[in-house]
Amino acid sequence: MLKTSGSTAEQAALTLSEHLVGSVERVTFHNDETGFCVLRVKARGHRKPVTVVGHAPAVAMGEVVEASGAWLNDRNHGVQFRATSLVTSAPTTAEELQRYLGSGLLRGVGPACAQRLIASFGARILDVIERRPHDLTRVHGIGMAKAQGIAEAWAEHRTLRDIAAFLRDHEIGSALLTRIYRIYGAGAVEIISANPYRLALDIPGFEFSAADQIAMRLDIDPTARVRLQAGLTSVLADAMKEGHTGLPVEELLRQAGMLLDVPENELQPVLQAQCQAGLVIADDLRGRRCIFLKHLYGAELYIAQRLKDLARGEHPWSGLKAAEAVDRAQAAIGVSYSSSQRRALAAAFREKVLVVTGGPGVGKTTLIRGITHLSSEHELKIALCAPTGRAAKRLAESTGFPARTIHRLLEASEGGFRRNAKVPLDCDLVVVDEASMLDIRLMAALVRALPDGASLLLVGDVDQLPSIGPGQVLADIIASGHVPVVHLNEVFRQEQESRIIAAAHAINRGAVPDLQPAAESDFYFVEAGSPADAMAKVALLVRDRIPRRFDLDPVRDIQVLCPMNRGRLGTNMLNGELQQILNPPGPDSIHRAGWIFGPGDKVMQVRNDYDRDVYNGEVGIVREVSRSDGEISVAFDDRLVSYGFKELDELVLAYATTIHKAQGSEYPAVVIPVGLGQTSMLRRKLLYTGVTRGSRLVVLVGSRAALEQAAAAEEEPRWTRLRACLQGSGLPPREVDTIIRSSQSESP
Repeated sequence: MLKTSGSTAEQAALTLSEHLVGSVERVTFHNDETGFCVLRVKARGHRKPVTVVGHAPAVAMGEVVEASGAWLNDRNHGVQFRATSLVTSAPTTAEELQRYLGSGLLRGVGPACAQRLIASFGARILDVIERRPHDLTRVHGIGMAKAQGIAEAWAEHRTLRDIAAFLRDHEIGSALLTRIYRIYGAGAVEIISANPYRLALDIPGFEFSAADQIAMRLDIDPTARVRLQAGLTSVLADAMKEGHTGLPVEELLRQAGMLLDVPENELQPVLQAQCQAGLVIADDLRGRRCIFLKHLYGAELYIAQRLKDLARGEHPWSGLKAAEAVDRAQAAIGVSYSSSQRRALAAAFREKVLVVTGGPGVGKTTLIRGITHLSSEHELKIALCAPTGRAAKRLAESTGFPARTIHRLLEASEGGFRRNAKVPLDCDLVVVDEASMLDIRLMAALVRALPDGASLLLVGDVDQLPSIGPGQVLADIIASGHVPVVHLNEVFRQEQESRIIAAAHAINRGAVPDLQPAAESDFYFVEAGSPADAMAKVALLVRDRIPRRFDLDPVRDIQVLCPMNRGRLGTNMLNGELQQILNPPGPDSIHRAGWIFGPGDKVMQVRNDYDRDVYNGEVGIVREVSRSDGEISVAFDDRLVSYGFKELDELVLAYATTIHKAQGSEYPAVVIPVGLGQTSMLRRKLLYTGVTRGSRLVVLVGSRAALEQAAAAEEEPRWTRLRACLQGSGLPPREVDTIIRSSQSESP
C-alpha cells in the first residue's frame, strides 16, 4: 500500500493506478445529483474495510464494487482509495445479497424481509424476483401485491443501471438519471440513441451541450439537420424558461448560431423549413418578425378567443341591481367599501369577464369576500382558486369559503386535466386570486374548462412579478384594452399605518423606501458590509432576534427570500447555513439529491406531482425518515405525503427560497438579503414582490446601493403575443382554428 501526503505526493500516487474489488459494507455518503460517494468496502486482500471515494449513480450495501484508482493519505480523513473509475454490480453470495436487499434498495423490503427472502431462496433470489415474482408469496408477510411491487422496483433499478451505464459510456453524469427514467421508461436507451437531442428538449435541466456530446459519440454530423433543428428549438425552449413565448428571428438565429457554432445563414433555411412544416410559427410582434413555439402560440390564440366568447351571453347575476347588491355585500361582511371597490363590485355584476387589480392594502381580498357572500345568498355556484396552495389557503381563510389551487380545481393528472371543454366545471363564477402568477398554459387550461354561461373574475397585482412559466397573462390582458379592468387605488386607513405597505408603494414608484428605524415598526433595514456579514446577520435574525422580539417560530413563521439561488446570499448557501443552526442533521438524516433531509426540516416541492397531488412551490415539514421502507414522509398544510428515496429530487430545503417561488404566498415574517452581487437579478418587481410577501414583519439585510439599483431597474419586457391576440390576431379565422387545434393536441 502506498501512503502519501501533500498535493505533489497525491498527484504522484494517483498516477500509480491500482484495481480494487470488494463488497460495500456501508454507504457513508452518496449525492444523487453528482454521484459523489464515500463507501466502506470489504476489499479482497485487505483484512479491514477500506474507504473508497468516487462517483457512482446509485450504490447500496452488499453490492460488489470494482474500482480503479490509487491510494492516498488524506490529511483530514486518513487513508483512502480514490477511484477514477467505479462500477457497481449486484452481489452473488447469500450473505451479501441479504445486506443488499435490506439496505432500502427496494421499497417495502427492509432487513427482516430480506432475511426471510434469503432464507427461502438463497443466492437465487434476484432471479426469482426478476423471472418468477409470484414465487415470493411463499415468504411470510408477502402477498401478491407486495410481490409485484418488489418486482417492479427491481425492474426499475435494473433499467436505471442500464441508463446510467449508457450515460457513463458517453461521459455524461447521472444527475438527471431518475428524471430520464420517468419520461422515457424502460426504452430510454433506445430513444436516446435514436435522437440524443431529445434529452435537451424533454428533460428539464439537461444541457444541450451534454446531448451534443452524446451525438458526437454516435457520429451525428455537426451540420446534420436533426442537430440544427434541435439547436433552434432548444433556444426557444430556453427563452420559454425566461418567460417568453417566442423570440425575434434575428435574436433566435444569433443565439442558435452561438450554441451550434454554425453560421447564421446555414440556419436560415432550416428555420424556414420548420416554419413551413408548422413545427414553429412565424408572426409579427412589436414591429419585428418573431418565431413562436407552436403550443404556446396556439395557447395564446385560444385564450384570446375563449375570453371573447365568454364575455358574450347573459350574465349569471343579470337579475341583481348593482347599487343594492353593493349595500348588501357591505352589510354581510361588515365593511365600508371604497369608491373603487364599489365600482369593481358593480362591474362584477355587469361583466362576464373582469380584471380587478391593485397593490397591497387596497382591499382586493375584502372585495372577494363580498362577492362570495352574495353568491351564496343567491345560490350561485362560485369556485375560488389561486395558482399556489398557500394562496388558496389564505383565500379560504379570509373568505370563509372553500378555495383550491387551479390544478386541484381542474383535477390535474399526469396526462393533463380531467376538467376541460367536454367535462366543464360546474359553476356560475370562477374567481382567480393572485392572477399575476398565471402562465399561458395554466390559463389556457382554466378557460377551456369554464362553461359558456360562467363568469370569470381575475384578481391580482399587475405590478408583481409575472409568472415563473411562459407569458405575462394578467399584464397582457390589462394592456390589450379589450377586457374590462378596475384598478383599486385607495389604501385603507389601517394599512396606511403599515411601513411594509408604504415601502412596497415606494419601491413600485421606483424610489428607495424609508430605511430609518422606527419604534414598533413592521419594516426594518439591517446594513451589512459584505456577503459574509449579511449571511451572519440573516442567521442571527432568524435564529434569535425575530423569534425573541416577535414571538415567532423560526422554521414555521419566518421565511428567508432570496433574489437568486447562486452566490453567497443565494438559497443554496443560506439553506445549508440555516439548516445547521435550526435543525442540524442527525442520525436519522439522509443524503439525497444534493441535500440532507432529516425529521423537522423545512422542504419545498419543486415540480408538479399529479399522483401525489402536491405541486410546485408547496412547503412542508419532514416528519419521518424510514430507511427500512426507503422513504420519507412530509407534512404539508392539509396532508402527509410519502416519497421514496429515489424520488427526493422533487424536494429541496426551504429555509430560504427564491422570491419567484414565494409568489402567491404570505408569511408572518420575511427576511430578504439584498447584495450588490445579486444586481443581475435584482429588479423593481422582484423587490416589490418580496416585500409584499410579509404580513407582520419584513427585514431587508444588505447594501443601500443594491436597494437603490433594484428600485430603479425595470424588468425586461417579455416577448408574448396574448395582448396582440386580444386586439386581433391578424390571421384568417380558419388558420387560427387550425393552429389552436394542432397546438392543443401537442401541448405538453
